[in-house]
Amino acid sequence: MIRPGKRRAAGLGRRNAALVSLPVLPIAWFVALQAHPVWMPAAYLGYLLVVIVVPGTMFWRRLTGGVGWLAADVVLGTAFGLAVEALVYPLGMLFDMPFAALLMPALAFGMWRALPRRKLPERPTPWWSMAGVMLAVGVAAAWFVRVGAHLIPLDGPEALRPNSDAPHNLAIAGEVTHHFPPRIPYADGGWLTSHWAAYEHLASAHWITSVPLDVLTHRMAPFLWILLTVLGAAAVGMLLTGRAVAAPIAAGLVVAGGDLVAWPWAVSDRVFADGPFSLGQLTNPPQAFSTVLLLPLIAVTTLLLRRRPGTTRGQLFRLFVTAGVLVAALALTKATTLPVYATGLAVAWIYLTVRAGRLNLRALVLGVGVAAAYALTFFFVLRGAASTVRFDPGAAFESLADRMGGGGAVPVIAAVVVIGWVLPIVGALLIKRRDVMVMFLLAGFVAAVLLASLLADRGDTQLFFVRTGFVFGVLLATWGLGSLERRQYWIAGVAAAIGVAAIYWGRHQTPRTCTSANCFGQGLAVTLVIAALGIGVFGLVLRGSRRTWAVIAVAVLLGTTVSPTVASVRRFANPPLTSYESIAPGGIEAARFIRRNSGSDDRIATNVHCHQARASHCQTGSYWIAGYAERRVLVEGWAYQARVDDSYPAGVQGPYRNQDLLELNDEVFSNPTRQTIETLRTKYDVQWLLLDDRVSAPPKNLDKLTELRFQLGTVRVYQIYPPPPANPFPSIPPTPTPTRTPPPTFPTSSTSGFPTGTTSTFPTPTIPTGTQPTVPFPTGTFPTSLPPSPTNPGVPTPSTTSPGLPGR
Repeated sequence: MIRPGKRRAAGLGRRNAALVSLPVLPIAWFVALQAHPVWMPAAYLGYLLVVIVVPGTMFWRRLTGGVGWLAADVVLGTAFGLAVEALVYPLGMLFDMPFAALLMPALAFGMWRALPRRKLPERPTPWWSMAGVMLAVGVAAAWFVRVGAHLIPLDGPEALRPNSDAPHNLAIAGEVTHHFPPRIPYADGGWLTSHWAAYEHLASAHWITSVPLDVLTHRMAPFLWILLTVLGAAAVGMLLTGRAVAAPIAAGLVVAGGDLVAWPWAVSDRVFADGPFSLGQLTNPPQAFSTVLLLPLIAVTTLLLRRRPGTTRGQLFRLFVTAGVLVAALALTKATTLPVYATGLAVAWIYLTVRAGRLNLRALVLGVGVAAAYALTFFFVLRGAASTVRFDPGAAFESLADRMGGGGAVPVIAAVVVIGWVLPIVGALLIKRRDVMVMFLLAGFVAAVLLASLLADRGDTQLFFVRTGFVFGVLLATWGLGSLERRQYWIAGVAAAIGVAAIYWGRHQTPRTCTSANCFGQGLAVTLVIAALGIGVFGLVLRGSRRTWAVIAVAVLLGTTVSPTVASVRRFANPPLTSYESIAPGGIEAARFIRRNSGSDDRIATNVHCHQARASHCQTGSYWIAGYAERRVLVEGWAYQARVDDSYPAGVQGPYRNQDLLELNDEVFSNPTRQTIETLRTKYDVQWLLLDDRVSAPPKNLDKLTELRFQLGTVRVYQIYPPPPANPFPSIPPTPTPTRTPPPTFPTSSTSGFPTGTTSTFPTPTIPTGTQPTVPFPTGTFPTSLPPSPTNPGVPTPSTTSPGLPGR
């Protein structure tokens, strides 16, 4: 019999062994972000720990009662903290409090003190489970160093050639940083009718840490969301299976199963990547953020629908509050997430209602909450804007076929894509117990595939349904493999290796033997033949039971979904840039100059509207001025929803909604007059002009009507000032002198200081009519040679640095 003291010592030893692998997280964090000054990742990490992790975990454990593992609660609590931040930040901005997230620790402490405390049942996380998860974290960090950190260049010549996604994300982040409710920053005047919750985290972190917004948007936040997806899948896998072995399985599938596809050209086109390790995930913050928030929502749904024994009404209410916060945050984040979740929830409600013979209120309340959140988002966030998504079965596969050069092979491509997408659901075959969450995950995954197959949109945004379904597939596969007996894991490991070998062989051989544009299914056919042979040979060698054959077949098929990591690293190491400079040389520095020397409400007018300067077909998707300046632009670009670059040359783009405003804007850069400039300044609050010489040469009289403040590369920045008054110091008419009184006489001494004569005349003081001199503006590391002020030569160039925090 084991003594209690020895049992406690053994438990403490296992806990300490698990903690040994935790330093992998901070090491991976700083290694992955090594290209930036160390204070940036340190400041952001400190913000996460103080504002998000600790308060979020306190919220989560007090509201839900925990999931049984402290490590899982910390991960899910961190994601829940991000959801709370997404709701707190806009409330703070309504009262001009951008630092409102700093209140979260106080709110968490108040909840911890207010709610009744009870000892939560916990199980220690085995060291091997924690080590397996940390191994997946290390792989994610290595991938980010090699690939992810290079897909969107931040500086150098390559930073001038991004597609339209990166500047667009930066423009929305800058708008949410300084204004709420947000408007369209690159075509100011209309409300922003898209989801913006993901950008609130960027804005809040930017205010509190002072880390540059482009570094947060394209580096730190994407890497954080990748890590939270890996760790969150591990935590939910443990909750679903009740076993610690699910944690490394789920984390490994997120990392290795980055693509749920099985064709050889999957790594050659960024559109087909469905997991977090893809360009689509890195260039779409709402999608990445929604994946992070979806995982704790699935966990709360599990706690609600499984009906844990002994749950009181108070505990049930707190679970609904947790789910409500997550649903509200998801409704503000991404339009493709809640439909997939709602479909799974509807099927789970039907299943529970039929099995119990009575209405299931828990699933019904969740469904009503989802519908209400969606309705409120549609009317108050999207403002009733009509969606461009249409019902068009097969259009997604036609688009993929056209892009891959196989327009005549649409049925083959559709079959290959769908088979590759649905392979992860075979993991459900290994789940032993009847559980409502199996129905939930299956229905959600199938809904994601159907929605991507039946709907269509100009930018193929329907494919984001499948990217949402990726999490459902990972959890199904994890649940199946996590249900095995201990002695069956070596069988599953060998079988998975057979599947990996099959898919690698199929992808490797097809480029050599496929010489036609219509042989897209060849790679999948080769893979399935090898997989079938491997299943048969391995099963005959073992001569096992039906369960053993099922384990072999499922593990082999799941192995075929493994992402070609080596190939993706090799092919994606170079960023997918445009063939031209969509950002003007010197444009980033010019926009940052405006940001440093302007107030948050200053507006910019520009002659830049096209993604490519002087292109025969103007793709109106220019957003970089609003992005790097963090200021609203009167009219820059207006292709709101479709990506525009040389990858999408045939995009249909209509005219700007206000042609009179566009003509007024362009007239300033073609034939400026004092009246035109004054109209921009007084009616539209334009204080800055940014001109790109590649679009049009600067008019000769523009520097006489405005003030040239910055010049670099092909970009010039002008500042607009109020015109000087016509007669600022009117003369006072002389007082008439009575004729009967002789005028006074004054001494003629040279020291008197008054002129001699018979009238009292004084010299009129000479005062400059230009603007008052201020401290010269900073020019950074780029020297500029500017002409003197046209209104007052010799006076230092005026600066309009805003009070408070310039450059924020």
